[in-house]
Amino acid sequence: MQRSRRLGLTEVISGGILWGASGTFAQAVFSRYQVPTLWLTGVRLLLAGLLLLLWYAAGHGRAVWALWRQPKMIGQLLLFSLLGMVPSQLTYFLAIAYGNAPTATVLQFLGPLFIIIYLALAHRTWPRRIDLLSIGIALLGTYLLVTNGHLTSLALAPRALFWGLLAGVSSASYTLLPRRLLATFDARLVVGWAMLVGSLPFGGILVTTRLPQINGTVIGGIAFIVIGGTMLAYLLYLKSLESLTPSTTGMLSAFEPLTATVLAVTLLGTPITGAEIVGGLCIIATTLLQALPEKVTPAGE
Repeated sequence: MQRSRRLGLTEVISGGILWGASGTFAQAVFSRYQVPTLWLTGVRLLLAGLLLLLWYAAGHGRAVWALWRQPKMIGQLLLFSLLGMVPSQLTYFLAIAYGNAPTATVLQFLGPLFIIIYLALAHRTWPRRIDLLSIGIALLGTYLLVTNGHLTSLALAPRALFWGLLAGVSSASYTLLPRRLLATFDARLVVGWAMLVGSLPFGGILVTTRLPQINGTVIGGIAFIVIGGTMLAYLLYLKSLESLTPSTTGMLSAFEPLTATVLAVTLLGTPITGAEIVGGLCIIATTLLQALPEKVTPAGE
């Protein structure tokens, strides 16, 4: 049992590192090789979706088409794909393109904040105290990240902030929309089809775009984003859930922004200040707070 837990910890940490590294690779191909953001988004959705479906089909054969045999689920899939999957991928890459990988990855971690707000409005209930604390910490972190601690100026480009905040909103919709699908089908099937369907609007861009520079570095970077940062990272995350609780995996997902920050600073020379580090830690703390189990009140109290 102990070995299984150690293996799960290794898997979820490795997955987070690969996800974070893929953001740094994306920053490199955007800034140094001028690879178009829309093109890379479409390629990632298309190839990662195909890989996930092939992975599922290898063990389940024609069951890969099971989702399409249930008409009521097709609408759910389209909704998740176009309002969850595509926005989460596109806004994250745009936030990187206009800013950098560390900031984009941290702002994406605002997803739990938007989930709290949505659920409070949907159920017409006041957020729990821990939710209010999470909101306060997240707002403080965003303020430090955006202004570098100076109220009169922005340390982050407005477009990077805009797409980064939308990445947080999209992260929330990506989490909330597929709940019925995931309760019925294997996650690889749901995510694979959502990615493949989501790549369709990018079809024209994939065919007509002429890349400014194509060399081994660019091909290797794109391959890592698709295989290492998507396919393999997702595989490791799924495997970790076999021996770890969702709250543990949620807390250890902090390795994603940590990796993106370390690699961007050391490999790409991305500048980062103390205020930005504190702001990022505040936002990550929001995820950690939400991952903590609720206190159970004993009977009779």
